[in-house]
Amino acid sequence: MSPVKLLHRGRDTDLLPGVAGPARLDRRTRHLTRRLRPGDVAVISHVDLDRVSADALVACGVAAVVNTAPSTSGRYPNLGPEVLIAAGVPLLDRVPDDVFREVREGAVVRLDGEVLHVGERVVARGVRQDEASVAAAAAQARARLATQLEAFAADTMEYLLQERDLLLDGVGLPEIRTSLEGRHALVVAPGYDHRDDLRLLRPYIRECRPVLIGVDGGADALREAGYTPDLIVGDLEQVSEDALRCGAEVVVHAGPDGDPSRLQRVQDLAVDAAVLRAVGTSEDVAMLLADAAGASLVVAVGTHATLEEFLDNGRQAMASTFLTRLRLGGKLVDAKGVSRLHRRSISAWSLLALVLATVVAMAAALYATAVADGYQELLVDVWAGLAAELGSLP
Repeated sequence: MSPVKLLHRGRDTDLLPGVAGPARLDRRTRHLTRRLRPGDVAVISHVDLDRVSADALVACGVAAVVNTAPSTSGRYPNLGPEVLIAAGVPLLDRVPDDVFREVREGAVVRLDGEVLHVGERVVARGVRQDEASVAAAAAQARARLATQLEAFAADTMEYLLQERDLLLDGVGLPEIRTSLEGRHALVVAPGYDHRDDLRLLRPYIRECRPVLIGVDGGADALREAGYTPDLIVGDLEQVSEDALRCGAEVVVHAGPDGDPSRLQRVQDLAVDAAVLRAVGTSEDVAMLLADAAGASLVVAVGTHATLEEFLDNGRQAMASTFLTRLRLGGKLVDAKGVSRLHRRSISAWSLLALVLATVVAMAAALYATAVADGYQELLVDVWAGLAAELGSLP
C-alpha cells in the first residue's frame, strides 16, 4: 500500500503507509453522503451495505469506508461491498462501535490494513475486505437464498393484509392537483443508474412530455438534469430546500404512524404539502399515486427491477415493491426498456430544413458549373413563353 503524509500536532510526520483523510461519522449512510467530500473517510454502521448507498459513497469520492457492522451479513447477496471494492475504495468491516466515541468529526484518520489510526494512536481494528472475501461472502449468501425467498413470501402476505385497501382501491392516497389523467408519468428515484437513465430518456421526455415525479433525492436528480419536477413524493430527508421550493406539488410519505418530523421540514419552509400514511417505500407509493390519478403509463427510473436488486433492497421493502409492480401490471415500464424502444421521430421543421438545404446545395452546384448558363437560358425561355401565353389571354 502506498504511503500517505499526515498532519499531526501541527507538523508533518514521516510518510506512513495506508489511506488517510478527515473522518466523517454517521450511523445512517444516506445522511452522511450529504456532507461527504472527496478524500474523506466515511465511518458508518450499515448492515448489508446496498448498492445504492455504495454508489453514493463512491460518487462522493471517499478515500475509505469504515463500517461498524458487517457489510455482508449472509442473509442475502447484497451488492454494496462489491461496488466499493471494484471502485478501489478500501473497506474495513466489523469495527467496534466505540469508534464513534474515539474519533471526532473531522479528525484525520489513517487506515492501514485492518487498523485505524488517529495520529500515532490505534483507535480500532476490524476485518479488511477484498475482492476474494466479498466474493466468498456473496457465494455463501446465495446458498441461503431459498430460505430468504420463503421468508419474503411470508412478509408479502403480511404486507398485503396491512395495505390491501391501499393496493386494491387506493384508500388513503391523497387528492393531488397535478393532472395525470391519460398522461405518462416519469417516476425518478435516487437508485440504480438513475442519472444515466435520465440522460438516455432525454428524447422521450422532450417528445412525450411526461409528468415528472421526483422521489426524495430523485427531485434533485431531475433538477440536475435540467428539469423541474411536477410532483415530489417521499420522506423528504434527501431533498434539497431549492427542490422543495421549485414550485412542485409535495406529498410527504409519513409512514404508517404519520411521523410528524417528516412534515415539520416542509412546514418550516412554508411549503404546502399533502400527507400520505402508508407502509412500504416512497418510490412504491409514488407509483400507486400516479396509477390512482389516471396515468396511462408509468416509467420508472432508479427503481428495483431484477431479482438481485429486489434482494439488495432488503426483504421488508421487497414485499412493497413486488406487490406494487403486480398492481400496476403492464402500465409500469422500466426506464431502460423505454430508452431502447423509443426512437426519436423527425419533426416537420427538421424535414423542412433538410429540403431547403438540399435546394440551396443544388443551386450552388448549378451556379458553379459550366452548364449553369444553359439552365439559366432555358429558364428565361420558359418564363418568356409563360408571359406570352398570359399576355394573349383575354
